[in-house]
Amino acid sequence: MEINSKNTPALSVTNTHRKPVEWQISDDLVDYPGAVSFMEERVQGIRDQTANQTVWLLEHPPLYTSGTSADPAELIDPDRFPVFKTGRGGRYTYHGPGQRVAYVMMDLKQRGGDVRQFVYDLEEWVIRALAQFNVTGERRDGRVGIWVRRGAAGNPAAREDKIGAIGVRVRKWVTYHGISINIDPALDHFGGIVPCGITEHGVTSLWDLGLTPTIPEVDTVLRATFEDVFQVSTNG
Repeated sequence: MEINSKNTPALSVTNTHRKPVEWQISDDLVDYPGAVSFMEERVQGIRDQTANQTVWLLEHPPLYTSGTSADPAELIDPDRFPVFKTGRGGRYTYHGPGQRVAYVMMDLKQRGGDVRQFVYDLEEWVIRALAQFNVTGERRDGRVGIWVRRGAAGNPAAREDKIGAIGVRVRKWVTYHGISINIDPALDHFGGIVPCGITEHGVTSLWDLGLTPTIPEVDTVLRATFEDVFQVSTNG
């Protein structure tokens, strides 16, 4: 799990009432600093109870981000794309067109204050969304993200590739950052980093697996499976 929750104090009150979550979709590419500014403002609003919990679906222009555990040696080509430091947990990752990013801003006080369960639910969300396209996504102990098997077990050429990433920050019991799913990004763009610090496995996408869903089709599936996994309604 890629988590940064060091600014989150002990939870003293649990509110089990789950309010609807605002659903937002951006059609244009969103610059990374602007996205972070929006998330930080929304997190404060959720804490102050002046803003709705929010899931924001978007794409970024090509860029790399470094999490709180990033090793500079894993930035192989620092001049290829802009590199942004970020407060989420984890190491280096890539974002770009063809990859659906979902930023999830939710009040964990409404979910029992269980950060690990929240991350597990994010993983489950990706797994169930992929299943709607007949792709089996799996967790792996000691490896962050969601993985797919390539080739039959026992085949010397068989491998596992990463198709979804998870990176979370929690500030005073409100989450932000979230997940990404590779729909049809330029996979060679991952070559400028060691993605999430993992060298022995590759990266894949739905299109690389021979499937050709559109981003709106993936968005429809993400909304339905989000409501199913998190047991909340969405609006917007």
